[in-house]
Amino acid sequence: MLKAIIFDFDGVLADSMPYHAQAWKIAFEKAGIEINKDDIYEIEGSNHVGIIQLMFQKMGKSPQPHQFDEIAQEKRKIFSQIANLKNFEDMDKCLSQLKNKFKLAVVSGADRNAVFNMVGRFYPDVFDVIVTGEDVDNGKPSPEPYLKALGMLNVEKNECLVVENAPLGVDSAKNAGLYCVAVPTYVDPEKLDKADVVVEDHSDLKKYLQKIYSEQA
Repeated sequence: MLKAIIFDFDGVLADSMPYHAQAWKIAFEKAGIEINKDDIYEIEGSNHVGIIQLMFQKMGKSPQPHQFDEIAQEKRKIFSQIANLKNFEDMDKCLSQLKNKFKLAVVSGADRNAVFNMVGRFYPDVFDVIVTGEDVDNGKPSPEPYLKALGMLNVEKNECLVVENAPLGVDSAKNAGLYCVAVPTYVDPEKLDKADVVVEDHSDLKKYLQKIYSEQA
């Protein structure tokens, strides 16, 4: 029996990734690393350590220890200056309904302050558990973020459903042994093919979740 639903945040609950991608692009450029915004979409879900490592590796370079904090701090500053965030239409109503029957959680690779600020703004008093990129040693695609949420929710793997939108997030959920539904917000659906179900868009996602709600005793 389904007892809990875990949501990724950026790209699933808030249309925020374009601002994250732009902020990362500018921050990397200031550090002498040229990237495309699409590079960030490909590794969405990873925490800042993972993103910095992956982008340097792609350029055949290795980041200096001090660059992890420097680039991440610059990215946070730029993001706060440019972000004009919004949630996806009616997802707040959808989650308010789901909360009547299920425990709800967020698992995000973003920084703690950013996640809590956005959750408080768009989805106050909705989530039982929030896991951020700062709460784990290994970010997505490691199973650690989802396994941590599972433990905090006190549910079994077969009692939980994950909603993701990024390849690394899907990998993380599946590596944790969880059923995963994916919505292709920013990437081609084919890149999410490891998910158990790939819905068409957010409208389709809401229908899927409402069906689960209506079928639950």
